[in-house]
Amino acid sequence: MTATLFNYTYTPMTGRMPAAGPAPVRDIVIVGGGSAGWMTALLFARSLIERGVTITVLESPSVPIIGVGEGSTPWLRGFFDSLAIEEAEWMPACHATYKCGIAFEGWSTKPGFERYFHPFASMLDNLTMTQFVHNVEARVKGASLHAHPDRFFIAARLAAQRRAPKARDSFPFDIWHGYHFDAVLLGQFLQKKALERGVRYQSCHVTHATLDAQGNIASVSTREGETYAADLFVDCSGFAGLLIEKALHTPWVSFAENLFNDAAVALPTPIDEPIPCETVSTALKHGWAWKIPLTSRYGNGYVYSSRYCDAEQAERELRERLGLLDADVPARHLKMRIGRVTRHWNRNCLAVGLSQGFIEPLEATALLFIQQTAATFTEFLEKGDVSDAARERFNAIMNAHFEGIRDYIVTHYKTNTRTDTEYWRDNAANLNVSDDLKKLYSLWMTGKSIVPGVRQQLIGRGYPVFSWFSLMAGMGVFPDAADLRTPTAEEARYKMAEIDNLIARSAGNYPDHKSTLARIPARRPEPALQAYFW
Repeated sequence: MTATLFNYTYTPMTGRMPAAGPAPVRDIVIVGGGSAGWMTALLFARSLIERGVTITVLESPSVPIIGVGEGSTPWLRGFFDSLAIEEAEWMPACHATYKCGIAFEGWSTKPGFERYFHPFASMLDNLTMTQFVHNVEARVKGASLHAHPDRFFIAARLAAQRRAPKARDSFPFDIWHGYHFDAVLLGQFLQKKALERGVRYQSCHVTHATLDAQGNIASVSTREGETYAADLFVDCSGFAGLLIEKALHTPWVSFAENLFNDAAVALPTPIDEPIPCETVSTALKHGWAWKIPLTSRYGNGYVYSSRYCDAEQAERELRERLGLLDADVPARHLKMRIGRVTRHWNRNCLAVGLSQGFIEPLEATALLFIQQTAATFTEFLEKGDVSDAARERFNAIMNAHFEGIRDYIVTHYKTNTRTDTEYWRDNAANLNVSDDLKKLYSLWMTGKSIVPGVRQQLIGRGYPVFSWFSLMAGMGVFPDAADLRTPTAEEARYKMAEIDNLIARSAGNYPDHKSTLARIPARRPEPALQAYFW
């Protein structure tokens, strides 16, 4: 993911006070481990164990962790901060690096817009955000002004120079950042922390659930012959949807007509020097390739549509790109189901992670969905509200979350200008877009500001203004260069040399990425996240 999501204020928490009164559930069983199961267990444990709630994770030793999806949004930082887990503890254990944003290469063929960097927000961007939005809106109306996002954001400069988003002690501005990490090691680390904090664990393979007379889940049974009863069951069984779909038959909403990609192939390569602090997403023939830097290796993969090429073709294209055609490096193939369930909280079952839905990994939102789902559900439990009305409100929040992110990712494909393959032509011509997106596109193409609608979350739900401007401007969604006119004095009031100088001076306060990883600095107090939104 490239942008901070949701215009909500975030204030880091290092602990929680016990809430008054008993919790509405006493026993919680989480079926499945991995990132989804253990993140959920930790978020529940933070406030529920001290209220007498028992949390048990049942993890199968025979179901492998997917092990890809090795990038995050900045909200993962909030997750660790809320649990008082320092970067110095978890990052080395997970071979993690800092992530300033994502670079998109080859999605647009418009001259000057073949590559752009989509940054995470920072307080320093308040110094250049007005200029960026002004220039973009003027260029949409035909003025010949510089409106490429890369020159307006500090994170883009840090990524280009491979600097860490952690300022020197003498400079007070930290950059709101994400991470890259080894997904398997992250799951193991989260398990360790959850067990330290009182979560129970059983290695077993859950085979099926038994329902009571009212249609709720009464218990789950294991291959080993054990039965586990609980008040609440959490389905973290991945695409299998063992509880939410197989037991409760919750309907599934497919996004296949909005987003074509349904498969991926992954290969590691050695890391080079110095270590980058960006994810790179490069458009290929039938999808896109990711490149994610860890301290130990690069994670590489190709996300593609099986409607346009098969697994063998995809692997060959990726190997050719990486120079591994003849290398004895095994590839991992994955199938993806893109969409969501209609009810993430159905009866006494909560679906978290792949069991609740999945949107392709272009914006690295997998952990965000887990975190947002578990944290929001915990708020309902803390209030003691498990009513039918609460379930309806919760499911409406989650469905809007999925659809907002879906729309943002759809826009990457809808605005592409490649014509070299049927895949890219079909994406650009795809008319299966939401009414919200149609409104946003109409406003943009007619030169009307999208700022009020996005700020009020009437359109472009889930993403702030600068994210939409970075995407649309980065893809070059402007009148053709030949049709641009000389700007008026009012339109040209901001000088790019001044902006360049300001960004350069600020970037000098951020050290080399690799050296920062070698001595990860302690957490510094942070202001509310709302300050980072324009």
